[in-house]
Amino acid sequence: MKRKLKFDQNGLIPAIVQNRSGQVLMLAYMNQEALDKTLETGFTWFYSRSRQRLWQKGETSGHVQRVVEITADCDYDSLLITVDQAGPGACHEGYQSCFHYPVAAEENSARPEQCFDPAAVYHSQILHQLYDLIVERKQNPKSGSYTNYLFEQGIDKILKKVGEETAEVIIGAKNAEPEELIYEVSDLLYHLLVLLVEKNVALDQIWQELASRRK
Repeated sequence: MKRKLKFDQNGLIPAIVQNRSGQVLMLAYMNQEALDKTLETGFTWFYSRSRQRLWQKGETSGHVQRVVEITADCDYDSLLITVDQAGPGACHEGYQSCFHYPVAAEENSARPEQCFDPAAVYHSQILHQLYDLIVERKQNPKSGSYTNYLFEQGIDKILKKVGEETAEVIIGAKNAEPEELIYEVSDLLYHLLVLLVEKNVALDQIWQELASRRK
């Protein structure tokens, strides 16, 4: 594949990085050396156009990206890299993704403070962050982790917990106050994410299915 890739006049090729759930994390550039080091080490390396040198993602923060898959587009002039992202996210501002600032379509459209809500961005990423953390726990077990306990017990234990939490959601919904319902729904969502990871189902597949039902 490397012989077919089309690097630009500066010897660079754009690389789009996404996590397993399909969320785009960042865009960077590779030269041949950066691509070779990525393939050799299993972690992402890029070429900095401003510093004019190679750099490894997470070389200072520790938030490295372990490569899952690299594919080229149909023109062989850009790359899509699927990774397991270590740490809270790919963005140096603390976000899961570097792409989090909305750009108004027209000058007279909603003001930035109306269309950009940092809290809303954060909330929309929580499921992705939790999913990625569960993936990390499965790949790199941590002593004392409840998530790893579930994976060790296997699919039957995970399904039992999903069933138990579903019943508790029903019970919680019968109460007048919402606090118990909120708590039990959160428990259910967590165990559903564990189930998805166990079955190798990406969140993006769930979003696609939900989108198909908007009729």
